[in-house]
Formats: sequence, structure tokens, C-alpha cells
Amino acid sequence: MALRRKGFQAVAKFAVSRNEIIGQNLCRYGQLRVLGSNLLNSSSPAQRQSLLSRYGSRRAASTVGQAVQVPAPWREFPASGQVFLEETQIGPKTITFETGKLARFAAGAAVVSIKDTKVLATVVSDYVRKEGMDFLPLQVEYREKQYAQGKIPNTFMRREGGPNERELLCGRVIDRSIRPLFPKGFFFETQIIANVLCSDGDQDPDVLSVNAASAALTISNIPWNGPIGAVRVGRVNGKFIVNPNMNEVRNSDLNMIYACTATNALMIETQAGEISNKDYAAALHLAHSEAVKLIEPQLRLAAKVKNEKRAVHLLTVPDSVLEKIRGISTEPIRSVMENPLFGKFERGKALTTVQDSVGEILKAGGDEDSVQVLGKAFDMVKKDVVRGNVLAKGQRVDGRSLTEVRELYCEAGLHSALHGSSLFSRGNTQVLCTVTMGAPDDAQRLDSIVGPDSKRFMVHYSFPPFSVNEVGRLGGLNRREVGHGTLAEKALLSSLPSEEEFPYSIRVTSEVLASDGSSSMATVCGGSLALMDAGVPLREHVAGVSVGLVTITDKTTGEVKDYKLLTDILGLEDHLGDMDFKIAGTRHGITAVQLDMKLPGIPLPILIEALEPALVGRSHIIDTMEKVIVKPREDLRENTPRRGQMTILRESIGRLIGPQGTTIRNIQRMTGAKLNVSDDGVLTIFARDQACYDQTKEMVEACIGREVEVGGSYFATVVAIKDFGAFVELDGGLQGMVHISEISHNKVASIGDVLMLGQQLKVVCIGRDMRGNLKLSRKAAMSPEEESAIVIAKTFSISKAASGVLEKSTSLGNQIKSSVSEGFLKQTSEQRVRTSSRVEEVIGDVSSSLKSDMSRGTVEVTEEVSVSTSTESTPSTTTTTTTNESHKRRRASPASTSLESTSDEGSSSPKTGLRTRRPSIRTKAKSNGANQEPSFGLGTE
Repeated sequence: MALRRKGFQAVAKFAVSRNEIIGQNLCRYGQLRVLGSNLLNSSSPAQRQSLLSRYGSRRAASTVGQAVQVPAPWREFPASGQVFLEETQIGPKTITFETGKLARFAAGAAVVSIKDTKVLATVVSDYVRKEGMDFLPLQVEYREKQYAQGKIPNTFMRREGGPNERELLCGRVIDRSIRPLFPKGFFFETQIIANVLCSDGDQDPDVLSVNAASAALTISNIPWNGPIGAVRVGRVNGKFIVNPNMNEVRNSDLNMIYACTATNALMIETQAGEISNKDYAAALHLAHSEAVKLIEPQLRLAAKVKNEKRAVHLLTVPDSVLEKIRGISTEPIRSVMENPLFGKFERGKALTTVQDSVGEILKAGGDEDSVQVLGKAFDMVKKDVVRGNVLAKGQRVDGRSLTEVRELYCEAGLHSALHGSSLFSRGNTQVLCTVTMGAPDDAQRLDSIVGPDSKRFMVHYSFPPFSVNEVGRLGGLNRREVGHGTLAEKALLSSLPSEEEFPYSIRVTSEVLASDGSSSMATVCGGSLALMDAGVPLREHVAGVSVGLVTITDKTTGEVKDYKLLTDILGLEDHLGDMDFKIAGTRHGITAVQLDMKLPGIPLPILIEALEPALVGRSHIIDTMEKVIVKPREDLRENTPRRGQMTILRESIGRLIGPQGTTIRNIQRMTGAKLNVSDDGVLTIFARDQACYDQTKEMVEACIGREVEVGGSYFATVVAIKDFGAFVELDGGLQGMVHISEISHNKVASIGDVLMLGQQLKVVCIGRDMRGNLKLSRKAAMSPEEESAIVIAKTFSISKAASGVLEKSTSLGNQIKSSVSEGFLKQTSEQRVRTSSRVEEVIGDVSSSLKSDMSRGTVEVTEEVSVSTSTESTPSTTTTTTTNESHKRRRASPASTSLESTSDEGSSSPKTGLRTRRPSIRTKAKSNGANQEPSFGLGTE
């Protein structure tokens, strides 16, 4: 039992019974301070080795049996609360590294800032390795809380919830940047948390968080082969910018995050607008030269803190055990790996059989130590065989050459009920992509502290467990799924039309049906096919391919001695290789890049060399895709959403919206469409299909009237009569004027002789005046012959209807017939034929309507007929009044109609004037017990 105080108190209690050691850690996160040498000396060698592997040692594993002391887990400063600062200049911006003031209990804590954008990163690592842990359990969390921009969260609880997509993506960027630099065999649970303290909106804090995590690890006691530097590079108007502000990022055609050590690249994340390989290589060189400037201030900061790295026991396979297993398993593994007929699962089953056989041999020999590490050792031998075949023979496990792309299969329009769909297969990797289009309001809302508030294009990637023949749980957001979907989204975004050209929200979903490597790049290809199938006007196809790497490195210096690049890697090649370099783009340039690696850095020239085979590979893929669909479909499916605009008068906006918005909401509820009306009267209709769009437009026109276009025909009602013309009202309340010169083809002496209040007539819009008022024409809506036929037919129909009810109206009918005959005599033969035909049509319509109304009520007729056979003579007038005996005599308002027939062009026939003062007829009908007096259709044309 030993107890010691220095800085922070830690206690360890140990009991030894029957040579078994039971260690109890009273403070879970590393408050264990001392392991006494007497404890180790009193234990057996096997127990000492177990103790060292679990609790670590300052010294190498060869010091088993000697006194081992575990260092303090907390960073210790020369003076409590002392603050250390370091600064460096990147372009015009000053980056500050600070530690010692915040989070002093963490193993490492650093604040990195540019002006008023500050990020705090902390790191803590456990001292106890969990039993059976054979990988690095690294957890990286990035958080943007709303206080950083002075806002209260807009949630019910008014607090932040789980990580959103952006936070997951930023956490992945940090993870991919720092993970390769942890020592091999370091399997202690480690957690890094990056928290944005404040943001001025000028800089994106994601790059600062990478540098903050690097600084926190560098000054901590956790073994790590850093530090690293990270920068963002943009390009505006052809000029590269390091760490651009948010305004420059919005105008940039390049957005690249680059992280590196002093000599090698570590992580790349890029979105670009078809940048060429040459320009992209220049951007990489610039990024590396600027990022290395961030390494020196971190080293100076660590020198000031003077926090010694703790020594740990790294879980490795002893050389003797590895060689023994290698000798037994190499040839069986080689026979499997060199057989290209094996598929993914056949190869996996064969390798499992080989591993089981090796285990039986070891058990038979009583070598239990080798059996315990058999899985890790077998994987190392398998890795050596595959990599050796690639480096020495240029041979891959499926028999392809190093630059060959797997067999491709494409299909577009797989499901006609969807807006767009496609199936893309590359080898055994298969994805089903779908496209759904929606209204602009369907765009995804973003709640990040920088960047846009929404995005209209979304790619959602799903990786179900059946795609790799496994059983698993389906949960919520998955970091890997979010990352792969965002990569495909970046790749496709640059080929999409602008929102002004194509004002739709677009969602692409990718269902991975089978996965054997590069499913994210298959999503890019399938998404491009589905978008064209949906009719989205992509400029050109986008494809992606993954380039792998196999190297031979110096075990001492880490220098790459030899390497081979592999185009379109399998899942096994990704697992056993050193790099997964995903590159997507068009024939003309790169649109998205993502670099993951297992090595502690890759020289930049190797990455630049990989750009060329990626271009060749994706060009081959695009050739295959264009055989299926080469351009967006022009004939949209019936279920494809429709969008249209119509302009309405500002005074009609209120009628469309209705009291408290009831009218417009009712239209949206009944049709399912979305309506948006601007202050200047532009109404935007977005419907789920063509039928819904037509229905919505009809309901809008019924509410406010059809959109009045010059040359269009409309029905209107006379609402006012003036000396210079008549004011009429169209459906929906729009009003216009019919000038006296536009009422009839004949000269009109008095408008009251032709029109009356409440009369319905057909008009044509002939334009607008200087004030925007509608100018309408009645005579443009009919020919002279049609006008003559309407007048004669109505007059004749009145006579027939009146004589059927009142026997004394015979003389009136005779006068009307006489006037008709007299008018015909002065028409040409061709005009008579047209007029007679039109008369018969109108007589039938008017008579049927008149008889129907007369059968329901009482008809009162007051007729005054004035017939003039010459424009110079004075017409004679006959007045006849007939009244039903069951009603009182009533005199209706007289109406006048003027008809002037003109001979055809080139004819010498004289003009004939016929003036007829036609009767006014009204009907009484009972409706719901109330008497109504509607105006009969004599005034309706």
C-alpha cells in the first residue's frame, strides 16, 4: 500500500490473495497515481504482464519485473492557473493558441482563435484498457451551441439537443486528421471534445477545431505523434485564398480543408466547381506550405507547459508468435487470395476456414499464447500476402490490373411511379438511387452558426446491414452515413442548375443494396443517373472512383520506399491498404474529394499522382452512364411536380387571401398545392402533379378572375353605362371599359340602345391604357354576321315565346318577321347564308331557355318595335303590351339593339339599317319559398 500527494490526490488500494491481484481504481478517469514496486515483485510474471498491459508503464515492455510508475493523468503547470500563449500569422489573419486558463482538469486543453471566433478543445484518455479491446476507441465530439452567436435555441426546451449533421461532419474531419498519428497498439479509450465558445460569423470554426484538437493532444500526456496544421483554401476569381472568410467562401469555386504533418498530408475534404487536376495540385501545394506554419507554435506551447508523455503498454503481436503463424498460414492464404474466381463472401468463408485450421494446429501444440493473438496475427499475414502480390506482381485479389475499373451496370427509370430512379452496380457494389422534387419551402433548414440557413439539394445515404450480409440495428443518424451522403452531395451540387433556373427542392436517396467497396462513389454515379431520369437539367454526368495505395515504408523513419496506386478498390483492398482517396467529378474537372488513410501521412506527390488515374477511371464510368441516359428527360412524368406563376392585380390579392387567410388556405387544403403570393402580385403555384396544378389554377381564377391577357376572350357583366362607353366587370371582380367605338360593328348613337345594366356579354382584351386599366372590345368578340344573327334570333325568339303565351301578339310577330325579311333582301347571298345559319342556332338556344323560365313563373312582356329600312327615314313604331292575368301590369325597361349589315369587301351593295327596340322580359320563380326576379337571358350573348 502506497500513498503520495503531488498536485492532485489519488489513491490506489490493492489486495493480494493467493497470488491473484485485484486492482481497484477509485477514480475512474485516471486519479490512480502509484503502483508500488512491492506489488509487482510479489506477483507472478503472468500477473505482472497482465497488470502492465492494463495499467501501462513508463518504461518499455522489456522492463517487466522492475518498478513501474504511472504518471499523473492531469496536466500540471509550473504555476496554478498560469496562461500560455502562442501566435502565428497565416496570410492577413493571426491565429492564437492558448492553454492553462480553461479546463485545467483535462489531460489537454487548448483554445484556438481568429479574432472573435474561438474554439476550446479538450482531450482525456483512460488509463485502463478494456478487456478484449483490439482497436483505438477514439470518440470525437464537435458542438456548436447557440450562445456562441448570441441566440437562444428555437426548441421547445430552449436548449440544444443531439448533434446535427454539421456537428457530425466536423467531428469526422477532426477524427480523420488525428487518428493516424496515434501509436499502433494504443487501445485506450480516448475522447476529444471541441466546443465553439464564440463566433463572429466571419470564420468557419471547423478548421480552428482541428488545430485546437492537435494543440490539446500535443500538450497532454497522451502518446501522439503530432502536432498537425489545418487550413482552408478557397478560390475567388481564379485567385487562391487561405482561410477565406464566409463571404469569400460563398463566392468561391473551391472549398478545401487540408491537414498535414510537417512533411506529409493527412486529411483532405474538398468541394469544387469542376477544378482541373493542375489547379487542384496547385491548391494542395499552397495549403501544405501554409498549414505547416501552424505546427511550430504548438511545439513552443508544449515546451512551455512541459507535460511529459506517459508511457503505455502497446498491444502488439510478439515477433516469434507472428513468424510461427506466418509459417503455417501463408500458403493457404495465398491460394485463396490469388484465385480471382472467389467472390467477397466465398473468399471470406475460405479465409475463415484457413484461420480455424491454424487455430486447431496451435491448440494441438499447446500454444495458448499464440491462440489468443491468432486473429490479429492472421490479419497481419493476410495483409502481407495481398500487399506483396500488388507490389511484386501488380496482381489484385479479383484478377484486375491496377488501373482497371470493375464491371459496370446502369439502369435509369427503374420505377415509373417515382420522380426519378436509377440502379448502379460496379462489381458487387450495388446502389438504388431515387429523386424526389418538392417546393422551395421543402428545403432543409440549417441551424449552424455560420453558413446558409437552408439548402435545397440533399443527398441521403443509407447503409443497411443486409448490404454486407449482417444482422444489425437500424437507428438514427449515423456518422458514416452522414459523411458519405454529404460527399455525394458535394460532388453533384456543382452540376445542378441555379435556383432561379430550376426553383425546386431536390432530395436524392441512396439505398446501398450490396457493398464491396466505394459505395459512396457509386452513390454519386447513381444519383447523377436518377437526376437526369427525373428531368433535372444537369449540365453533364458526374461520376466518382476511389483510388487506393499500397506502400513499403521504412520502419524507423516512416519514409515511403515503394508504392503502387490502385484504381477502384475493393472493400478488402480498402481494409488491407493504406489509403482511400475518393475523387468525384465530370470529364472536365473535380467536384469533390475525400482522403482517408491509415499511414501517419502520405507524401503530397503521391496524392497528386493519384489524380490522373482517377480522371481516367471516372471518364470510363461516364461513358457507360451516357449509354443509358445522355441528357435530362424532356417529357416529365405525370406525377412530377409542376410549378407556375401568374400575375394578379394588387387589388385582387386581398380576395385571394381572404379574411385571415381562409380563402388561400382552403385552396391549399383542397388541392394539396402550395401557394405563395408576393406584394407585387406574383402568385407562385407549386403542385404535386399536372392535374393538381390545373385544379389549383382554376380555383384561383374562380376566386380572382382569370389572368387577363391581351387578345384573350372573357365574359363580363355591364355595371355602368356612360356616354363614352360601358364599364364591365369580369369574373373575379376585375373591371374594364368598353369604349362606344368598340361596342358594335355599326355606328352606335346611344349606348343605351345596345347595352343595359346587368347584361352579360363576351369581350376581348385589346390592351391597357396609361394607367393600367383594361381596354375591352365587344365587337372584336364577334363578326358582323354573328352580331346580326344574334339580334335577329333574339327578336324572333321573343316573338315566338310571346305568341305562345299571349294570342294577341300575332301582329308583333308579323312585324318582326317582316323586318327580318326586309333586312335579308339587302344582304348579299353569302351574307344571307351565314346569317340564316346563325339565326337558327341562336333561336334554338334562346327559345329553349325562354320556355324553361316561362314554365316556372310569370312572364310579362312589353314590346316596342321600331323598324327602319333606311337610315334617312323616320321609323314607324308599334307598341304591344301583354300581361298575365294573375299578375299586375308591369312595364320593363326598354333596351335597344342596333344592327348594321355591311356588304362584303369589294361588293357594291348598299348598307341596310335595322333598328329594333326589343322587349324586356322578366320571370318570377320560387326558390326556397322566396320570390326572385332574375334578369332573363335576353341580354346575354
